[in-house]
Formats: sequence, C-alpha cells, structure tokens
Amino acid sequence: MSAEPKTDTDPMLLRTDAGGVTTLTLNRPQQRNALSRAMIAAIQDELDDIREDASVRAVVFAANGPGFCAGHDMRELVSNRTPEFYDELFHACGRMMTSIMQLPQPVIARVQGVATAAGCQLVATCDLAVAVDTAHFATPGVHIGLFCSTPMVALSRNVGRKQAMEMLILGDPCPAEKALEIGLVNRVVGEDALDVTVREMTDKILDKSGYTIKVGKEAFYKQLDSGVEEAYAYTAKVMAENMMSHDAQEGVGAFVEKRKPVWRGE
Repeated sequence: MSAEPKTDTDPMLLRTDAGGVTTLTLNRPQQRNALSRAMIAAIQDELDDIREDASVRAVVFAANGPGFCAGHDMRELVSNRTPEFYDELFHACGRMMTSIMQLPQPVIARVQGVATAAGCQLVATCDLAVAVDTAHFATPGVHIGLFCSTPMVALSRNVGRKQAMEMLILGDPCPAEKALEIGLVNRVVGEDALDVTVREMTDKILDKSGYTIKVGKEAFYKQLDSGVEEAYAYTAKVMAENMMSHDAQEGVGAFVEKRKPVWRGE
C-alpha cells in the first residue's frame, strides 16, 4: 500500500469502508507507524464504533510506508518518564488488543513490512494474518533493557513456548517464512498477491453467516483459557444454542436441500 509523503495535518489512522469490510490503516509512515498514546486512542475509538456496527462484517489492519508497526513510540516513552504515564499507556494498549479479540467481526492483519514489539503483538492479536514475503517480526525489547512483556501475552498464545521464548529472550528478527512455520501468520505471499489474498479471505468471511462467526469467535477465545472438560461443557452449550439460531437452521436445511443458504444474521 503506497502513500504520499505524510504531513503534520494528516490523520494518523485512516478508515475506509467498502462492501462490509472496514480497513484501518496506520498512517505514521515516517515513524514506522509506532503506537503512540494518540494512535492507540484513535484505534480504540474506531474499534468501539465497529463493535456496534452491524454493517461491518470484517476488519483489516493495514499500514502505510515501509514498516507495518515498530511498536511503541520510543521518543514518547523517553519524553514522559513517569510511572503514571507508562501505566496508562500500557494499560490502554492492552485494552486495545483485548478489544480486537472481543470484536464480533474477524480481524485480519495485512502485513506489508516489519512488525516489531507491540507491532508484532498487534499481528498476533488479530484473528488472521497475511504477510508479504519480505516482512520480519521481532520482540526485540530485550536489546534495550525492556522485556516485551505485554507483546508476550499475544505471542505466547499463538506460537509454541520454545519459539515464543526464543523471540523474547534473543530478540532476533523472525522472517516471514519462519513466522508462517511457527503459526504467527496464516499466509506468506509476494507483494503483488498481498491484497488479493486478503480480499480472498474477506470474501469468504462475507459469504458466511455473520451471526455464526460472532458466536464462534467469542467461544474460541473463551475456551482457550479453560481446562479440557470445562471447555467441552462450555462449547457444547454454545453449539446447542447456535443450532437453534435461524442461520444454523437455514444452513443445515440448505445443505440437505442442496441450495445456497440465505443468512439473516440471527
């Protein structure tokens, strides 16, 4: 995704809506789209709006410039050396990441460049991720004496423990193919196929029942934090309730009758 040189009056976050898909584009290319306090607040505002917008069926996080997201804004951290500022900033970032998981709509990261620290956290937090083959991922805070503890939450829930600890303790860059291998991203493609691949995903999402995806996404994250027996008890209840919905009845009926289902979103 190309962009004209950014000026001080340009918004740091861009939103476009088209055909049920909302794209949120990080727009601080000269700062490698670092997550300043203002950027986090802007994203949070959009997430709060999207959550209540039934017309939005899928969300894509994209970025302008050569980097996807460089994590927190280091200049801002140096300029605000108080525990109150740091506490507020990291809690706001955690709330933003949690809001992505709690959105009823699936969220896709469109990664066109390097994603480090909280930027890597953002990719790991999204439900799906497509990366260009030249992208790199890292949690390099250890190099500057700041362990990537909050990025660790999302990272450790997406990749194996040994792979997560290697990224966190060594801080080395993880190339796109390795990120695919360990489960940090779903697809790795050439630059010319990035938008096509994201569109293929959103098209498939739009073809499904939004209600069913909402139910499934919520259940997916809730059961992850449960023991096996508790998870089965919870998801059995979810499936029974889901089965009684209009869209499930319609979908099963359409399958039996060999026709295309007509979703009602309920």
